[in-house]
Amino acid sequence: MSGGELDDAYERLHRMGPEYEGDARGNNGLTNHGPMAAEVLARRGYGDRIGRWVDGYLPRLVELPAARRPISAANWTAALGDGSRVADWVDHFRRELAHRPWQQVLVEWWPRLLPGVVAGSTHGLIRVGHAVRALQGGVAGPAGLDEFGHGLAFWAARSRPVPGARRPAGRLEPDRALAGVPHLADQSGLIVQRLGRLAELPGWPAAQAALRAPAGPADVPGLLERLVDAATLRYLSRGHGSPVLLVHTATAPNAVLHTLPLLPAELWAPSLAAVWSASAAIVSAYEPARPLPRADLPAAPRGDDPVPTIVERATDHGDEHVMKFTDTAVEVYERTGDPDALAAARHIIDLTRR
Repeated sequence: MSGGELDDAYERLHRMGPEYEGDARGNNGLTNHGPMAAEVLARRGYGDRIGRWVDGYLPRLVELPAARRPISAANWTAALGDGSRVADWVDHFRRELAHRPWQQVLVEWWPRLLPGVVAGSTHGLIRVGHAVRALQGGVAGPAGLDEFGHGLAFWAARSRPVPGARRPAGRLEPDRALAGVPHLADQSGLIVQRLGRLAELPGWPAAQAALRAPAGPADVPGLLERLVDAATLRYLSRGHGSPVLLVHTATAPNAVLHTLPLLPAELWAPSLAAVWSASAAIVSAYEPARPLPRADLPAAPRGDDPVPTIVERATDHGDEHVMKFTDTAVEVYERTGDPDALAAARHIIDLTRR
């Protein structure tokens, strides 16, 4: 991993807030993907491109607001889900990480934040997942630790639960469970408006419960892998419904999958349950009712080793969602050998404007 380039990017991006282009109160903004995209570039061997990519990305962002009042063990619950306190949360986690190993902070705060998994359209969770991968890969200096804290802060400030969440209690594997998620009749408005309709959606609780419950902690990683696989493959024929939002049906559970080994086994099943409900919610809110015909779908790159080809194409494209989804799709391909995973990556490249 290109630690120097990634640390430099983190330091530049940490002056900026986790969202931009929101309303006058800072709500309903777009997520700052800079740190996550930079981590993908570094891990995929494109560290020399990080600086130029950040140069082009920074102008769209807004500065992190000033902290207002400290968050403490006595008042943190009142600040949870308060987007106006994001800078207070950043300061809080900087203090936490200055005195304890980051792994301990993760284990303490993961179960506290997990109920609010939809925070920032799941970007709080995803940003933490990318930071964990960077730290595990050797970027453990101040910038890497600070990025981990920024991710936790964003998750805490934008904490939002899935309406009517249910734990898996059925018999369906992830591909069939995703296929059984009912779609909202009214798929209009912002994500907060769409998710607000789920509680009244017929079949919504049953669809969540239909996923097979893990037999025990050892069963959770495999279920998460199959959820990531299924969501990635569904994107190929359904990603056109919302090329950006539907990415997170795969990237959110992938973030949990990569964080899982650092968590106590008793947190594994609750983590699966939370991210499954989040992925299902996004499917319900954004996935089109009908898939595209197979004849209209792109094919995977050809060749003995198509992975470098699709990664290069995604990197050349430069869109943050394209790079992040391609990163996940490549992992699915390497795990399953299914070329449709790479075709899904090609599809987001075709769907997303530069």
